[in-house]
Amino acid sequence: MTVNVNEQQLVLDPASGSRMFYFDKEDPRVMFGDIRTEDHILCDGRALNVHPDVEMDFRNLPFEDGAFRVVVFDPPHLVRVGDSAWMGKKYGKLDPLNWGHDLTLGFAECFRVLADYGVLIFKWNETQIPVRQILALTPNLPLVGHRSGKTAKTHWVTFLKAGETT
Repeated sequence: MTVNVNEQQLVLDPASGSRMFYFDKEDPRVMFGDIRTEDHILCDGRALNVHPDVEMDFRNLPFEDGAFRVVVFDPPHLVRVGDSAWMGKKYGKLDPLNWGHDLTLGFAECFRVLADYGVLIFKWNETQIPVRQILALTPNLPLVGHRSGKTAKTHWVTFLKAGETT
């Protein structure tokens, strides 16, 4: 199944969760996707809502090649978290046995649906898996990156997809 993209949607976020870092959580330029649709009340009483525009699996994206100018890839980064833990509900959970394969497929799919000379913005928190292990899962070379957070464990990495060579 191929999902149609409207002319306004230049950006894909295939693992958007609750859209935490967006200034506009309803930005019409973004196709928000996630593998889950859920509503939770966190331990502090706040609502956590995961409502993607389209339910999708980042390992097998339902879009044509080159459909987006920008892809924001912020996959789950936890492999050790309980099923009812708020961290798992907020950030999702990777399969502890297959996370490397799953993220390899995710990178490949994100680059597939990215247009030539498009930008992939990747976010990773290395609390459980070092970013160097994650970046080794794609043959694409990062362009720039930045560490953030109190312990500098969150990495923002930008890739530029090369154009077709002739």
